Amino acid sequence: MRFRKALAAIALSVATPAVASAQEARQVDIAYEITFAGLSGFRIDVTAKFNGSSYDVESRTFKEGILRAVTMHYDGRNRAWGGFSPQGARPAAGSLSIVVGDKPRTWIAQYAGDTMQETHNPAYKPSPQNTISDEQRRGSLDPLSAGLSVGMAGDAACDRTVQTNDGKRRIDVIIKKVGTEPAATAGVPGAQGDLLICEIFTRRVAGEFDSAPKEAETERERPMRIWLARMDQTQMRYPAKLEAHTGFGTIRGRILSFRERPMTPGESQAMKK
Repeated sequence: MRFRKALAAIALSVATPAVASAQEARQVDIAYEITFAGLSGFRIDVTAKFNGSSYDVESRTFKEGILRAVTMHYDGRNRAWGGFSPQGARPAAGSLSIVVGDKPRTWIAQYAGDTMQETHNPAYKPSPQNTISDEQRRGSLDPLSAGLSVGMAGDAACDRTVQTNDGKRRIDVIIKKVGTEPAATAGVPGAQGDLLICEIFTRRVAGEFDSAPKEAETERERPMRIWLARMDQTQMRYPAKLEAHTGFGTIRGRILSFRERPMTPGESQAMKK
């Protein structure tokens, strides 16, 4: 698995804060640490706000430590908002804002059924061979909304294919359950019950990719492994640990902190606007 692909899969997998239909207004803050070959690499912070049948979730991914000092600048922010019902999430929209080096890119996707309306900044005009067709775009979700759909599945989070779209690439994320581990031996403070152990593969569908197709298919044989845990009183599953092998070393991730609190009346009211 290439480093960039592993990071994309990691960003998806940690975007799964707990959601339940018709709940009290509350906020969940989660911090993750990603190490690369044993060195500090990335930090991912997630803030999720829930009010009644609405959600608004934001994440930020940024480099720290040695990786920040010796590699190109990277800062990624995602947001997803919408509502939910007993049948699952009803995404309204999702966005991403990425800065790589000194080049920023923003993308917003708005949903109506299975259709998606996109806005790019700067304007994006792919070549014919890199174009994502309407049919390939149909039913796909931005990375954060896609991650929410996994977490909301609870014990059924694994054994599914998630259709993701970041405006330039349409990728299927294939999640397969390979086992469980008791919380007592998993080394995840605050975990409740058994953790699900899943493997994550990726399959390109359409869009603009750096590597050749043959190389990408070979990388599918090296999946990322993730442990999903219950961390609160809902049935949702949070990523707690992860491991991915790349050509440059092993990426490992762990949850640093998990905090949950009621929203203030002002926060709750602001979310309804």
